[in-house]
Amino acid sequence: MKVIVDNKIPFIKEAIEKIANEVVYAPGKDFTPALVKDADALIIRTRTRCDRELLEGSKVRFIAAATIGFDHIDTEYCRKAGITWTNTPGCNSASVGQYLQSSLILLQNLKGIQLSEATIGIIGVGNVGSKVAQVAKEFGMRILLNDLPREDKEGKQGFSSLQTLAEECDILTFHVPLYKEGKYKTFHLADSAFFQSLKRQPTIVNTSRGEVIATDALLDALKTGAIADAIIDVWENEPDINPTLLNKVFIGTPHIAGYSADGKANATRMSLDALCKFFHIQADYTITPPAPEQPEINAATLSEAYLQMYDPRRDSETLKKHPELFEKLRGDYPLRREQEAYKIRFI
Repeated sequence: MKVIVDNKIPFIKEAIEKIANEVVYAPGKDFTPALVKDADALIIRTRTRCDRELLEGSKVRFIAAATIGFDHIDTEYCRKAGITWTNTPGCNSASVGQYLQSSLILLQNLKGIQLSEATIGIIGVGNVGSKVAQVAKEFGMRILLNDLPREDKEGKQGFSSLQTLAEECDILTFHVPLYKEGKYKTFHLADSAFFQSLKRQPTIVNTSRGEVIATDALLDALKTGAIADAIIDVWENEPDINPTLLNKVFIGTPHIAGYSADGKANATRMSLDALCKFFHIQADYTITPPAPEQPEINAATLSEAYLQMYDPRRDSETLKKHPELFEKLRGDYPLRREQEAYKIRFI
């Protein structure tokens, strides 16, 4: 069996080479029809567009995306071509939760938002949004949830309209998949009309997909004061992001909210498990991220400890200095572990 693997997928080399007879590693943007022609399977990230142009005439039978999102896969073409695909929903939900946790602490410490008195609106309450809700609950925040697909399945109880969130929230955070059309369309969900409907000058957070928020509308909302600030991890036209927007946001990071070592290990493990299941392979492998350099944290408060574990200002400062390195900063992202990897000692 021959497998082509995105060379930025971590913790995979030893395991995949126990599974496949031949493994080829390549940058995600460099997957070509010639490269994949005689491959049985692909393991990819979001930078590889899997469609007719790439796959037609190939031997590919299986695609594993080590990502939550799958809008880079032409699922209809794959269905017609008999190609099975899988993604890794929930793999990095705790990582995004950590990103929001630290970002909320910074909003309280530096922007004067008293979290215990604030209302947060979570738009999209799947694996990630649910984890963010847990984080917000720990801070004592009032939480409003908006998720149309879940509301249609489960009923209106527990959910609020987007209009209600626009009127009542101090922080609005997006955790939806990207749907470009249909009943649950999320493309430019936050457009000019949305920003004009806001009542409380909220802070906007987006860790879902850049296209969920219209860049020009977001910029205008920042300029006019319709919103107080923005924390943006995902951007339209990545990696060629809007430099004006980058310089205006409170925190701007290179699509790494879900990039903890733990989340990456989960995605790699889930992808390999799916590959083995599809090809009926039994393989013995473990995927374990390395321990942090300083596993013991000394802190006066829990919030201080959380910021020692991860402070998004570091990633933001680096990107603002070198926006042209967006892809490199994302591809070579350093080790970041989640809370379970640390022991906290209060001083």
